[in-house]
Amino acid sequence: MTTQDYLEKLIAFDTTSALSNIALIDWVEGILVPLGADVQIIRNADGSKANIFATIGPADRPGVMLSGHTDVVPVAGQNWSRPAFEMTRLGDNLYGRGTTDMKGFVAAMLTAAHQASKQPLDTPLHLALSYDEEIGCMGVRSLIDMLALAQQRPKMCIVGEPTGLTVATGHKGKCAARAHFNGLAGHSALAPFAINAVYMASDFITALRNIQEELQNGSMQDHGYDVPYTTLHVGRIEGGGALNIVPQNCWLDFEIRNISQDNPVEILERLQASCDEIVTEAQKIAPDAAIEINVSNTYPGLDTPETSQVVAFVKSLTGANSTRKVAFGTEGGLFDQRLGVPTVVCGPGDMAQGHKADEFITRTQLDLCDEMLANLVSRLVVGL
Repeated sequence: MTTQDYLEKLIAFDTTSALSNIALIDWVEGILVPLGADVQIIRNADGSKANIFATIGPADRPGVMLSGHTDVVPVAGQNWSRPAFEMTRLGDNLYGRGTTDMKGFVAAMLTAAHQASKQPLDTPLHLALSYDEEIGCMGVRSLIDMLALAQQRPKMCIVGEPTGLTVATGHKGKCAARAHFNGLAGHSALAPFAINAVYMASDFITALRNIQEELQNGSMQDHGYDVPYTTLHVGRIEGGGALNIVPQNCWLDFEIRNISQDNPVEILERLQASCDEIVTEAQKIAPDAAIEINVSNTYPGLDTPETSQVVAFVKSLTGANSTRKVAFGTEGGLFDQRLGVPTVVCGPGDMAQGHKADEFITRTQLDLCDEMLANLVSRLVVGL
């Protein structure tokens, strides 16, 4: 099978994050085991989802790991002109959900595995596929737990998110949180005797935006990014029940996307200090007034030095002279932080095509990715 054939099969599995990916994992296992790969399946608690980690080549030394995720974002509410879970070939474009993000790279991984199985590798090839990446790199954590206990950890990692096959050395970290506001209900005609939880949330948003302005105008900047500073963002808010009732409760979801120079914990501490001020004032009327911040998910950024071996190595595979940083997050920061595995992001396609109707990847990009991974296999034969 060619990479395009593999991609067509992969797209046919509806692995939207809310659904199971087990059928896809079983299919991939059925491909890798006959190639002689050592395959490990890491299931979640209820068995509805799984990661897969496979090694081709000698098991007594660290190898190069290719990492990708199996889940895709939903298609509901999007105006697709072609079947989302069937591959449509039109000119140089291959359409379907996940073609770019990121089953195109997963398909190329399988082609590379087939090539590697036919070669006497001196350095092993590792394949890592995870679930629930799209909801915060959740599934890969159990795979990392397994690798943390393994006798051999990968020597380096290539995360195949779409970068147009430019080597990306970094991405921002992310912290997702929800703030709950508790005020005091009352009749709207007597509003000054109550504490409006929506107003408390508004004061919190003002504090958040003030911090954002300081970060935007501060000295901590990384111009490798389109937005060179840490960003804070409120994405959803809900409060109140009726217009003539002062709302007692409100909540909002917010996030921090931080450059490596900024610590999201310190930013949360600043937000908490602002919360304390808001609550102190509110408790003059409502002693039970409170604000609670709960972090739902966090993952670290990636900031691989330009001088590191993995950067030079992957550039030699692609023939690239330059590097970049990407706005989106990946599991790369977790591999680097928790396992000490040097990591770059480099894969086919353009994220501008991801997460939208009529997502596509070009045949040209897939062919170039195949070339990159064929070069990798050749290098694994002679050893790193």
